[in-house]
Amino acid sequence: MQAGVKPRIGMIGTGAIGGFYGVMLARAGFDVHFLLRSEFNAVAEGGLQVDSAVHGALALNPVQAYRSAAEMPPCDWLLVGAKTTSNAELAPVIRQAAAPGAKVLLLQNGLDVEEALRPLLPDSLHLLGGLCLICVHRAGPGVITHQALGAVNIGYHIGPCGDQAERMLIVEEAATLFRHAGIDAQAMADLQQARWQKLVWNVPYNGLSVLLGASTTPLMADAASRELIQALMREVVQGAQACGHHIAPGYADYLFAMTEKMPDYWPSMHHDHLHKRALELEAIYARPLAAAKAAGCALPKIEALYQALAFMDRHNR
Repeated sequence: MQAGVKPRIGMIGTGAIGGFYGVMLARAGFDVHFLLRSEFNAVAEGGLQVDSAVHGALALNPVQAYRSAAEMPPCDWLLVGAKTTSNAELAPVIRQAAAPGAKVLLLQNGLDVEEALRPLLPDSLHLLGGLCLICVHRAGPGVITHQALGAVNIGYHIGPCGDQAERMLIVEEAATLFRHAGIDAQAMADLQQARWQKLVWNVPYNGLSVLLGASTTPLMADAASRELIQALMREVVQGAQACGHHIAPGYADYLFAMTEKMPDYWPSMHHDHLHKRALELEAIYARPLAAAKAAGCALPKIEALYQALAFMDRHNR
């Protein structure tokens, strides 16, 4: 990012993730444009509100809001906050909203979420992945509750950059955007490793919130569920290591201890299940299981959790 020149940012999917980071970036002076669907009228009329335990009460009004990507100006950065279950529909939206040579950052959970999108996008676009360590949820149309955390880990997937040094410059540019908005951001040299690290938290807490109907506080208060969480975390680490990705010793213990200190939180998969939306099972469970299996590593507890969630998802919808 050149000194004094702030890029135009497009937010694709203005739910909890897109709304929070979009508001923070807009309040920092960036030119942010929001693509919305069902909540367009509410946001166009009343703006976006963030009730943040970290940053206080935040409001953005008016909002540069759009019903379709065709109405948006060409954006230098496109931040995708939509769920992975909608990725098949995103390519035409990204192509319409992207400026030439734009950088596309997927703020999504799971493994290999960039793979399906890459062949559908112009080779001139840079595709990055971002892992958000944050407790945030939608409280209503245009209203977001931010309970804790907020850091983003960012890595380069694929694009026109010729070498690793060029890729890291773009990753650092992305991290700088967030830092200017008061958000901790880290440039990651290995995106796959970063995605496996996030799975150490997502696999147990997202799935168990649906399977057991419990938020983080009761899950952490019960001896049996604590043991199950730690066993699932160990399997994620085993899967990552089998696939050649180093997870630092004690990292799972760190996330476990961090969750004990967090305010009570319902993970995003619980909200999807509650509202009868498709669960992100492919990205968070099926792909890691397949990758581990291909590397000769069985993850029986994760597979059992996935099978139970798949049953619940089919019957819920």
